[in-house]
Amino acid sequence: VTKNPHLFERAREIAKILQHLYPDPPVPLNHLDNFTLLVAVMLSAQTTDGKVNDVTKELFKQCGTPKKLAAISFEELLAIVRSVGLAPTKSRNLIKMAQMLLDNFDGKVPSTMEELVQLPGVGRKTASVILCQAFGHPSMPVDTHIHRLTVRWGLAPANATVQHVEGVLSELFSRDTWGAMHLQMIYFGREWCQARRHEASDCPICSWVCSKQKGKKNTDSLRPHSLEAISKMSSPKKASKKIILYSERLKALAEFEDAFVN
Repeated sequence: VTKNPHLFERAREIAKILQHLYPDPPVPLNHLDNFTLLVAVMLSAQTTDGKVNDVTKELFKQCGTPKKLAAISFEELLAIVRSVGLAPTKSRNLIKMAQMLLDNFDGKVPSTMEELVQLPGVGRKTASVILCQAFGHPSMPVDTHIHRLTVRWGLAPANATVQHVEGVLSELFSRDTWGAMHLQMIYFGREWCQARRHEASDCPICSWVCSKQKGKKNTDSLRPHSLEAISKMSSPKKASKKIILYSERLKALAEFEDAFVN
């Protein structure tokens, strides 16, 4: 990457657009503290954030602490989270995770990668999200949206592994922006750069990035749309009702905080 200055220029323009569209990106998953964020992230594998937020409304009322979650029976927990993907496995892991927090970590979510991945059901991706969003540790977790966008924008090859994409993004973008960038790319992937039926010409980023990649003539003058022009663009229709867009998340977060916090 360091040998290609054009990628750094492209990354700078992409960062400007993402910051303009999503200036203060909230975590898409409802949570009350580090523990409930960990629970929500563990539930989110192969499940939409919208479905997880539906499930955690009841879950956090009944099992909002490690002690309460460790004490619930498998059958009771499964009944609450049954609608999420891989519910039986996740239920077992959640109970074991809560018990390990009590036994080994004084009931608190640990703040290092080495300790987090010891917890049942917690892999490096989940641990990276927790380190980034709960503790503010610089990291760049890569999910399906982020991987797709990185490849589509020509920042990494099509056959890039998750580890390769993480390394590329960590090199191209400033360390102090990784936490926000992670969320901004997720929202952008859901709203503008969806996996299917994607029209590059209608995308604030792909409309100029993809044209340069395809080797077309006379593309040197292609520049990103102005931020003012981007503000007037209309994003595509949602791919699924359960996908949470940025504007929807801001509204839902306020409602969640009114219900649980205030």
